[in-house]
Amino acid sequence: MSRKASTLPNRARDTWGCGGGTLDGRGQGSADRGGVDTASSARRTARTVSFRHDVVRGVSPGTTLPGEVDYRLARNMIISEFKKGRLSRLDVCDAHPELLRAARNIGEPALQECPVCDQPTMVHVTYVFGSRMPPQGHCVTSKAELAKLARRSTELAGYVVEVCPECAWNHLARSFSLGGGRRKT
Repeated sequence: MSRKASTLPNRARDTWGCGGGTLDGRGQGSADRGGVDTASSARRTARTVSFRHDVVRGVSPGTTLPGEVDYRLARNMIISEFKKGRLSRLDVCDAHPELLRAARNIGEPALQECPVCDQPTMVHVTYVFGSRMPPQGHCVTSKAELAKLARRSTELAGYVVEVCPECAWNHLARSFSLGGGRRKT
């Protein structure tokens, strides 16, 4: 039995199902029966929970869920700290020169204005990383190119960065996975 589980009273271990059990590859648990009788463990109200994508209701076996992570909360926290004076402009406006060059030349215009300088010049720049890609990533120039990359058999990671070319504000807006489709034989 694990050290943490042994500090809980027996009733808590039985009720919450945290008696030092482990998860196997199918997301099923095998409880450590040290000191817990099988009759009380059968009456447990809690079940072992799996967070794997294939056990989510409505997902057919063999498919993956497209993942997209939005970084709005982190962005809002940084903007809030800047507006309160806890972060300086040098702390938040620190875009790399290569990112600024990509923003000026191939960035897609964003709908909102820059949160630092309030100029309507903010753009989104998309980078893709993965196997058979350059180590510094590939800067996507069009939606057609992104669609072509999504059809690849290797899995890629995409990142959208919002950039203001005027004041050098930059922040990761979202990340997503693409590609990884199986080739038809």
